[in-house]
Amino acid sequence: MKKLKILRGILKKTHANSIILGFIVFILICGFAVFLIEPNITSYFDALWYIYSVTFTVGLGDVVVTTALGKICSVLISIYALFVTALATGVVVSFYNRCVEQQYKETREAILDKLSRLPELSKEELEAISDKVKNLKQ
Repeated sequence: MKKLKILRGILKKTHANSIILGFIVFILICGFAVFLIEPNITSYFDALWYIYSVTFTVGLGDVVVTTALGKICSVLISIYALFVTALATGVVVSFYNRCVEQQYKETREAILDKLSRLPELSKEELEAISDKVKNLKQ
């Protein structure tokens, strides 16, 4: 649950949540379009199932489209799914790397600040700095 909250926070801070929301809306619209134009698909639920299977598993074969417009819609949703997956993954990884880099810079600055006041530090503070420097090497 905690990891989902972190992911949600990352998506919100990077505004990737709007990309995912747009993708969900596009899925719903494509499902409606497929429902309207395909004679073999008789319910909106079946249309959504078809769009889901095309989006995430490149088709299961239990529901198929037969019209040119349905096939075009299938290609568009497949390509869009690839872009959204790649973009969302890249955003999360980039944000994580920036957080790690920021934490490293803050730790380094704190150590350098203490080193500049070396003669004033107590024995415990010197040992703490020594431990942090050892951890930075790893």
